[in-house]
Amino acid sequence: MDARTLSNGTLWLSPPTVHDIDTITACCREPSIGEWTTMPVPYERADAEKFVFDIVTPGWADRAPTWALRPAEHGPVLGMIGLGPLYLPRRDRDTAEIGFWLSPEARGRGLMTQAVDLVCRAAFDLTGFAFERLEWRAIIGNHASAAVARSSGFHYEGRLRGGGVQRGVRRDLWVASRLHTDPAGPADGWPPGV
Repeated sequence: MDARTLSNGTLWLSPPTVHDIDTITACCREPSIGEWTTMPVPYERADAEKFVFDIVTPGWADRAPTWALRPAEHGPVLGMIGLGPLYLPRRDRDTAEIGFWLSPEARGRGLMTQAVDLVCRAAFDLTGFAFERLEWRAIIGNHASAAVARSSGFHYEGRLRGGGVQRGVRRDLWVASRLHTDPAGPADGWPPGV
């Protein structure tokens, strides 16, 4: 699939490019991003280069798109959102995992919820990616990510004991999903405290 830009008129999602490498590096050095992701810590410019050239570019050809969140069509990177295979190699071609991060200065304005909405519409579009199920996973304790997933229509499914590895340490994860038949908007059934 060719790379595409998504927008709702106030937020633009477009593939990150070589011109974004320095901004991505600066954002990913923020401790709160490394705390909840599997990206390298410390994060170096070479990591951002590898991300753009080895993950973003080939990902579009394998239904694993990545977008940078921007405040304007050609604005600076505020965060990142993408779809990827749940397992490598991809065993379920109709399911993708959604992942995202947002720089601290862009938080609290509903931008990531808007981005998730745009990506879900593109993911479920039969003329686009045509996924049937999206899965969200987060390290237990990442309440900000859980709030976005809940408000974006993802249904809580439980806890995966030791379900992820973060820099060599096995971590418990929360998991939720959204099916192509699920409506957008807040989902019920999330336990208190998640």
